[in-house]
Amino acid sequence: MTLMKIKNKLVSSLIALSIGLSTMAVAAVVPSEKAHELKNRFRIDHMVDSLTLVIQRKYGSGPVVIVLPDGSKWYASRHPKQVKWVDGLSGDIVTIEKPMPGPWQLLGRVVKGSTIKKISKLDISVEPFPQPLFQGERLKVTAQLLGDEQRIRMPGLDYLFEWTTKFISDHQVGEENFATGNIIVGSYKDNGEGLDERPDDGLFTGKINLTQAWGTYDLHVNARNNIFSRDFHHKFVLSPIPISVDVIEPEDPLKDRWKLFVKVNDEAVRLDETHLDFELVGPAGLQLPITINGLEETESELLLPEVAEFGSYRIKGVAATTTLSGREILLSMPERFFNLIEPPEPPPTAEELAAIAAKKAAIAEKKAKDDAVFWIILVNCGLLVFGILGLLIWRKRRNLKEALAATQLRLDEEKAKQKELGPALDEIDLTMPEDPPS
Repeated sequence: MTLMKIKNKLVSSLIALSIGLSTMAVAAVVPSEKAHELKNRFRIDHMVDSLTLVIQRKYGSGPVVIVLPDGSKWYASRHPKQVKWVDGLSGDIVTIEKPMPGPWQLLGRVVKGSTIKKISKLDISVEPFPQPLFQGERLKVTAQLLGDEQRIRMPGLDYLFEWTTKFISDHQVGEENFATGNIIVGSYKDNGEGLDERPDDGLFTGKINLTQAWGTYDLHVNARNNIFSRDFHHKFVLSPIPISVDVIEPEDPLKDRWKLFVKVNDEAVRLDETHLDFELVGPAGLQLPITINGLEETESELLLPEVAEFGSYRIKGVAATTTLSGREILLSMPERFFNLIEPPEPPPTAEELAAIAAKKAAIAEKKAKDDAVFWIILVNCGLLVFGILGLLIWRKRRNLKEALAATQLRLDEEKAKQKELGPALDEIDLTMPEDPPS
């Protein structure tokens, strides 16, 4: 076999590798950052100084094991310091500095038909904000993760990167955001929710909160993980909302109807293409739609639906309009509130006051009588109790005196009997007289 035939055979066996392709295309020329991939095997030549592997696995499977040309193995939890590894639910991203030339192999549940992307340069592409941009606008902007200037697409890529969006105030005097610092206003997602059209298509859609103070900002978008961090900066102006809505209170809220005052800045948006879709929410589950299609004047007063229930009401909704440059926008309008308060009752007449006073006097008189009866009963009960206690004490003392007198009488009688019988034996002196002195 000639050298030319061998060369043609080798070239025809090389596969162009790109994420998202389920089939492999034959490439006439294979750059040094790409190599043949077959059954989770690929080759790295000696001209590669740094590369990033983006590997798609079956959802929920464990990280792959990388087998080097010399037979040694790398794991997501154990690898050299020059290797940076991020693993997610459906893939791995591995950055290798100065990889060993030769055949490499992956051990793991790599998705059948997927490819292994070997990237030498990772970057992000962020769509800048349109101008003019207004407060409360619902904005759809996208961002992409680029590998060698090509969009990377892989299921589960949304879990491998964290996107953060900040507004940094330019601190220009006279603007509403002069004293505002750094504000985190949202992120970018590729999950098919919200404004994102399809999940895992590689287009990350921003969810940005534009209800911020108007003024000049620096947009700062950061995409990062443990091995990767990229920033995007873009200066823009957030303009004041071009449509304002206020509630006008009638002179007599009980008889007249409330009004809505709408003011449109026709130097920013087209008046005839401005449409309002509001909802009046009130007590007892009240929900009334308010729709206005096309305005004829920059300042308009519109009658609100009649309300009768006392309580709090609020008006919420959106405005769809078109800028003078032809960009169609949707604005979330600030909510407006008003209260229908029940009027106070009229003051009482003289007759009613007299009746009230007479009623109060009767109540006071009855209370005084009840109090007098109460105290009379209380005093009588007290006297009765004290009388009973005094009688009991007197009887007890009298009985005690009678008992003492009877006892004394008995003792006296016993003494008298002893005197009549003579001295008692124990009272006779039986001692002998002493001898007289000689």
